[in-house]
Amino acid sequence: MTVIADVETNLDRTRFFINGEWVDPIGSETHHALEAATGDALGTASLGTDADIDRAVKAAREALDHGPWGRTTADERAALMHKFADALEKRADATATLVSRENGMPITLSGPFNGAAPAGLLRMYAEQVRAMDLEEVRPSALGSTIVRREPVGVVGAIAPWNYPQVLAMMKIAPALAAGCTVVLKPSPETALDSYVMGDAAQEAGLPPGVLNIVLADRGAGASLVSHPLVDKIAFTGSTETGRIIGAECGRLIRRMTLELGGKSAAIFLEDGDIDTFLGGIGAASFMNNSQTCTTQSRILAPRSRYDEVVDALAGWTDSQTIGNPLDPATTIGPMASEKHLGRVLGFIDVAKNSNARLVSGGGRPTDQDRGWFVQPTVFADVDNDDRLAREEVFGPVMAVIPFDDDADAVRIANDSNYGLGGSVWSADEERALGVARQVRTGTIGLNYYSLDLGAPFGGMKDSGVGRELGPEAINPYLEYKSIYAGADRLRG
Repeated sequence: MTVIADVETNLDRTRFFINGEWVDPIGSETHHALEAATGDALGTASLGTDADIDRAVKAAREALDHGPWGRTTADERAALMHKFADALEKRADATATLVSRENGMPITLSGPFNGAAPAGLLRMYAEQVRAMDLEEVRPSALGSTIVRREPVGVVGAIAPWNYPQVLAMMKIAPALAAGCTVVLKPSPETALDSYVMGDAAQEAGLPPGVLNIVLADRGAGASLVSHPLVDKIAFTGSTETGRIIGAECGRLIRRMTLELGGKSAAIFLEDGDIDTFLGGIGAASFMNNSQTCTTQSRILAPRSRYDEVVDALAGWTDSQTIGNPLDPATTIGPMASEKHLGRVLGFIDVAKNSNARLVSGGGRPTDQDRGWFVQPTVFADVDNDDRLAREEVFGPVMAVIPFDDDADAVRIANDSNYGLGGSVWSADEERALGVARQVRTGTIGLNYYSLDLGAPFGGMKDSGVGRELGPEAINPYLEYKSIYAGADRLRG
């Protein structure tokens, strides 16, 4: 057990948070978490079975249909959400550190995303629902119609390992604001940190069953997707898994939000400023060791400045500090697991055996003999049809692709199954904006890329269905009901 900022965090999590209590698992399977930077044992967590998922869903259903949560007002829910945020804030430093140890995220990034952002999202959606009219009276041909917005019901939230706290809260916060109850299934790759939410929910006084947390693998996770008492699935993860979940939700006619993979393009136009590009490429293409769905791993450069861009990008990667993610000086940490490291190295091998030209990185750093580190790597002369340009690596491996003019850049950027992130780099913002408007993607930045929690986030094409964040994110957790009433309603 470690103690950080006067809050205890138990690194062994062998119980599940169901119906407001810590309960023993029904099965006996466990997951042994390893520290990404060293490979050393970090903690042990129980893995749930279909029966554990069933217990959690039934608790959520009971809290919604018969418990106090289903009868709360927006103000009452908002007040509890603020208490939940306060409890998470007390644990923020410890949580951020734990996530960095689990998945290798540099601590300078983990603090804002895993420490501060979850509490901020709770507060944002608490205030949004307070200001929202959940009933509206409209005139109709025969009198009036009361248009109600009601909670969609029980939400199955499936969160990934790369930004585990904030991506879970991007589902939990709007769901709670809308009046839904939630069953959270975290990823085994970050098996330990999600239970901090259970500790905080208990402290805040969330009613039993409102938030339930069961760690499980894909098998038990599938039972959450298909459970008859679940009304909506909110999933962040791979496109491959998203297809399976989407097919099942379609079969069951079940609401869903899917935030999936990407293969985004950073377009450096002919008039771009190279210093601006180098100042922003870290956030655009290497954030969280490139274990980010919006990673812009296709760098599109004009032929007239192609060598300049390639050399500058190679120099930038060579200058990065690779090391322990808990060191604030580290800019590139390890991959989240040995298995994932193998995947990234596999893509590097594929590119080495293609016509692409390796200009930096290309393997494991020689000064790191422990943990799952890989050098930030740049390949030039990549064809947009190469595997490195088509498939999501989810690691710091960049493909630099030449283009002829702005129209050609747009064509190459759009020649992808994905459409999640992107950026355009130009000294002329209007020119950059004109290019950005033509790229089929859910988000895109002009001379920088940074997620805005107040604006909708999601993808086009194989990058997903629906949107999270911004005021728009609460809508997928609401259902509309029209009540046809008399004319007296209008006068009232």
